[in-house]
Amino acid sequence: MSANDMLINALTTLLVTIDPPGLAPIFIGLTHGLTRLQRKQVALRGSLIAFFILAAFAITGSGILSLLGISMGAFRIAGGLLLFWISFEMIFEKRQERKEKTSEAAITKDHLHNIAVFPLALPLIAGPGAISATILLAGSMPSAWERMQLILVIAFVLGLMFAVLVIAERLDRFLGITGRAILTRLLGVLLAALSVQFVVDGIKSAFS
Repeated sequence: MSANDMLINALTTLLVTIDPPGLAPIFIGLTHGLTRLQRKQVALRGSLIAFFILAAFAITGSGILSLLGISMGAFRIAGGLLLFWISFEMIFEKRQERKEKTSEAAITKDHLHNIAVFPLALPLIAGPGAISATILLAGSMPSAWERMQLILVIAFVLGLMFAVLVIAERLDRFLGITGRAILTRLLGVLLAALSVQFVVDGIKSAFS
């Protein structure tokens, strides 16, 4: 796989896994009653925290696996299966329901205090799927320059995430229920194909 192909694969995987349009309506619910400036501050803080979480896993993920004695092939298979489950949830609209339940629980417990950290940054943006995808991508980008490119891709995706959250209200009105449902399902199918590719690569790596 060429360098450009790897970057496109990384960008697509992270965009689909993090799913900015899918988070827009949840963000509106989380920040209900806040001013536009307060929403912007929550969006910025949440996106920055999520960036540092994913960047840390991009740098140290493979090292942690080596320390635990887990091969990259095995992790690719496990991570691919996890991403496939997320794609299944997206296609059948289970993921949105689960995310909404997470956000509702947080509102009840914390009364919107520190929502940028929980549940926005973790687990809604930098959730298990995004973390797994980051470690998988880092495994196929071993050099320092490639890791730096991956971190730039993460920064771009989370910059886009921030922009989507800032215009969340307008985006939600524009897409509507039908638009969100169509977009989520299309992204789910795309993620399913990417996750199967991770599993195939993992099997090849494990048995080579």
